[in-house]
Amino acid sequence: MNNLKTIRKGTLLTKVLFVDGQPGCGKTMFTPIISSFNRLEIFNYSSEIENICALNFLKKINYDAALSMIKIQLDLFLYETMMSRRANFRPTDVSSVFKNPNCMKYLDRLMSKGDELVPEKIKKEKPILHFASHNLLAFSNPIFDSSKNKVFFIEIVRHPLYQLIQQTINYKKSSTISGSSRYFAIRIKYKNHQIPYQLVGNEKEYVNCNAVEKAILDMNLVQKLTDNNKKNISRKNKNKIMTIPFELFALNPYPYIKKIESFLNTTASKNTKNSLIEQNVPRKKICDGIPLDVYKRCGWKPPIKNFTERDELNLRRGFALKSRARKKYIDILDKMSNHYEKKYLGGIL
Repeated sequence: MNNLKTIRKGTLLTKVLFVDGQPGCGKTMFTPIISSFNRLEIFNYSSEIENICALNFLKKINYDAALSMIKIQLDLFLYETMMSRRANFRPTDVSSVFKNPNCMKYLDRLMSKGDELVPEKIKKEKPILHFASHNLLAFSNPIFDSSKNKVFFIEIVRHPLYQLIQQTINYKKSSTISGSSRYFAIRIKYKNHQIPYQLVGNEKEYVNCNAVEKAILDMNLVQKLTDNNKKNISRKNKNKIMTIPFELFALNPYPYIKKIESFLNTTASKNTKNSLIEQNVPRKKICDGIPLDVYKRCGWKPPIKNFTERDELNLRRGFALKSRARKKYIDILDKMSNHYEKKYLGGIL
């Protein structure tokens, strides 16, 4: 039985896009905009695929099994999306069909015939399946290997100081019983603790950190794992990854709109302009977002009048200091920040 291999021949998938990044990177702003492009499906979340990749990373699943499971999940997601079985009809959710410019399409699918008609419909329409994912690019090899030239990643990156508050809040929530039960990603056991799988090898340090230090440790490690995987990935797959800095897109999205059109071989639609307006893009200031409840829960506050971009960053660094992050972690945070600013923000700060 150990020599038994799993396989899945023949797939429904035509193309899949993962909009990926760390918590707080700006996916909630970006995914509604990209959903407005022609052939892009409404975005959904990929917890099943994320967990398969996590188990593969931990060597808890055979590679051929991981590939088969990912193929099945991608096909099943597309199949059910084409009948609105996977559509979210909760009006207030950011992934709700009622917030999508193609809302009527998903209502029509809900009432139309499906099942045996779906494969032919997929061939005709060539839909692009669309996921928002968390920290997935670092562990994405099974996805690329499962579906070859059909997989595309848009990596959203953002200044670490803008991600820090949300990730700290996440760690505070996950330490409670109710918060822990709503965490649906793989964890590893260390003594009496549950630890996010990506921190394997850093368990002892993790349990001795407070919430803000855990956020800094996690951000730093995930970025290193992501950069390392991008460096070692095949040249063919490197061409299927596009990196977009949140700040540059928020201030001037139009060059990136053109790049995305070429990257995915599709076009922005008549709804894209309205989607940009709804997200307040382009904006005069990086943090000048829209006052959604989900942003407020994650620590968002409107920009302070007369504050420069540097002032806003310093305000967020002050959060780490007030949260009693030790010098070691402040130094890590400063190093990450300096690296990001040199790489992406030379013309802004």
